[in-house]
Amino acid sequence: MKKIVLAMAAASVVGFSASAQAASTVCVFDLLGKAGDSYKMMEEWALAAKGWGTEINLVPRQDEAVADNDFKAGKCDAVAMTAMRARQYNKFAGSIDSLGGVPNNQIAQRAITYVLDARNAAKMTTNLGGKKYEVAGISPLGSAFIFVRDKNINSVEKAAGKKFAVLGYDDAQKIMVQRVGAQAVLSDISNFAAKFNNGQVDMVGAPAYAYKPLELNKGLGANGVMWNFPVLHVTADLVLRADKFPAGFGQKSRDWFVKQLPKNFAMINRLEAQIPGKYKMNLSAEDKLKYQKMLRDGRMDLTKRGIYDAGMMSVLKKARCSVDKANFECSMPGE
Repeated sequence: MKKIVLAMAAASVVGFSASAQAASTVCVFDLLGKAGDSYKMMEEWALAAKGWGTEINLVPRQDEAVADNDFKAGKCDAVAMTAMRARQYNKFAGSIDSLGGVPNNQIAQRAITYVLDARNAAKMTTNLGGKKYEVAGISPLGSAFIFVRDKNINSVEKAAGKKFAVLGYDDAQKIMVQRVGAQAVLSDISNFAAKFNNGQVDMVGAPAYAYKPLELNKGLGANGVMWNFPVLHVTADLVLRADKFPAGFGQKSRDWFVKQLPKNFAMINRLEAQIPGKYKMNLSAEDKLKYQKMLRDGRMDLTKRGIYDAGMMSVLKKARCSVDKANFECSMPGE
């Protein structure tokens, strides 16, 4: 009897050890670390993954470049980070964040739901350098708006010559800022807000999600405004090393992310409403149309350059025109 008990105990230890070894490490970028909303959402995801038979070990990273480098070095089996940086692993999914591609939350929800559907599973996997990657989730972070330190910068024309913080690894931002005649100041997600707040740059683009934690009100001061016009929709991607997870895991994960969308967008709507009205500068209908056309021209150019995925541009156009059939572009060829 004693031998049987010892054998059972040994087996349970071995089983526990194997289970512990099987835990997949996921690096999660969140500027606020474990206190951030993105990390907290990933904790909920990890709990769901346990129900699918996969143990997850979450590792918070407050520097996105470190999270990406750890993933590249094999220290993480998966990484959750902004789609602008994740685009290198999957251009299709990473192109949802295209300039002017997703002008409101309704279109964003429709586009993300479609992309994560099982019919697009093949597009969620890529082979790069002999390694197979899979996008296992997309989360909306909200529309990016232009914040300016001086309310007199109230048009694209007046942005000429002004310093605009751009993410150094996103060629789309650099090219577009140069197109309008502004000076692109290379930055990172960890320091672009500080440059705006201390006056090193005149303008930044950011979602409402970033307004409070990055204290953008300091940069706005008494004279700044936010252009109440969405330039793009910011998303985050969960990218896996496909061989580190069980077969079918990716689609279960994508289905879970789709179920979170109503809650995600409710939070985004709350955050956008919390930005004080005194900072919101509304554009005229004429200026909105002009900027939509400008963003469309820029988007098509960036697609030709290979920065955006042409297939995703088609998906986004269909989403835009299904919501607003009277949109000027719906009767036009292209995208």
